[in-house]
Amino acid sequence: MKLFAQGATLDLTHPHVMGILNVTPDSFSDGGAHNTLIEAVKHANLMVNAGATIIDVGGESTRPGAAEVSVEEELDRVIPVLEAIAQRFEVWISVDTSKPEVIREAAKAGAHIINDVRSLSEPGALEAAAETGLPVSLMHMQGNPKNHAGRAEI
Repeated sequence: MKLFAQGATLDLTHPHVMGILNVTPDSFSDGGAHNTLIEAVKHANLMVNAGATIIDVGGESTRPGAAEVSVEEELDRVIPVLEAIAQRFEVWISVDTSKPEVIREAAKAGAHIINDVRSLSEPGALEAAAETGLPVSLMHMQGNPKNHAGRAEI
């Protein structure tokens, strides 16, 4: 099985490592350590050298209680990083977003995959994803990132 996007092919007959690159000042996983273009590119380089074949770039924290980010701010955070990674590395790029405007601009900037923790539930996100033709990664959660507290009781 293979994925095709942006003129590239991702062979899915073997595992891939996805490196997570949060370009937010309030990331729960890295504390905002990579929220400048220089630091983001350095970290992408480290992940690629460590074997990552996909880099997932996110510009809005989805940790419980995180403040929402405007479309403009998210674009300002992720687009320069996506472009820099696309220019420097032979990896697939995933954009972690739920906003249709960011989905469209990320595709133009070189993203290969849309990674949406809200499962394309935001108004216009499904249509934007379809317009790009990019593969989509979805996540299931109960509630939303603002109030999601972990696993649901079964």
